[in-house]
Amino acid sequence: MPLLRLGVSLQPRWPLDDGGSVLRAARRAEELGFCHVAVGNRLLDSGSGLDTDPLVLLSAVAGATTRLRLLTSVLVAPYYPALVLANQAATLDVVSGGRLILGVGTGWNPDEFDAVGVPTRERGARTDDHLAAAKALWTRRPADFDGPFTTLRAAHPGVPPVTPGGPPVWVGGHSDAALRRALRFGDGWYGSGADAAEVTDVRRRLRELAADAADADRLVLASSAFLTPPGIPTAVPPPGRPLGGAVPTAASVTDDLGKLAEAGLTACTLWLPVAAEHVGEALEWIAAEVAPQLA
Repeated sequence: MPLLRLGVSLQPRWPLDDGGSVLRAARRAEELGFCHVAVGNRLLDSGSGLDTDPLVLLSAVAGATTRLRLLTSVLVAPYYPALVLANQAATLDVVSGGRLILGVGTGWNPDEFDAVGVPTRERGARTDDHLAAAKALWTRRPADFDGPFTTLRAAHPGVPPVTPGGPPVWVGGHSDAALRRALRFGDGWYGSGADAAEVTDVRRRLRELAADAADADRLVLASSAFLTPPGIPTAVPPPGRPLGGAVPTAASVTDDLGKLAEAGLTACTLWLPVAAEHVGEALEWIAAEVAPQLA
């Protein structure tokens, strides 16, 4: 079976009177051998989990861990001015010792776009603009940039990233526009709840859209997946088909993950729709019953 690296989302609704609980979960994930932890980007209450700023929370996780990669899953690029995005991502890249993976997307929530004063219709163009400007800031000192929403003249970023060229960028989305964005700006593609057939289809479409096949083949293929381990109650409905089916077992979960790996997926973020008090138990089950079968 091809190697598939497992990460875990820190998305459950952690108790607000114990902010350290999410950091303890991240440390436990590191101890159990998970590859990365992931945090989404919601500004308003989603009703389905922890709605924190991903760069702020992952900065705290960086200080509580030493090895885990830190994934924004995904950061909504149009919410952040390009210079702010580039500076915050570079800062986290530095303080984490190069462990940041910047998962980005265009976003979708009209209420949040209204709240930040960004027209929803501009989300794709703004994402392209902000990524191009960030890449300029990460690779050139001074940086000049002319885009539809960002202009830089002899800009010296406050902090250069420790990762040459900036943190790796995984572009989220399933549309042709998202795949073109991944080819243009990304080091990887990041899906949501993708199954093996969709991963295979994305690989085909990337090759068709790329100038040459090598440009498509260089991209990391990653996705979130939804998992409620057996014996643990579901706290919120998973937003997609659960790994292993409606009644998952170690064998059925491993089979689904194996099919994803065979299709070309190399990293999978496990989104656990369980209550915070059950996260530790869920991590233990995955580490004991599933991860050894993927080695």
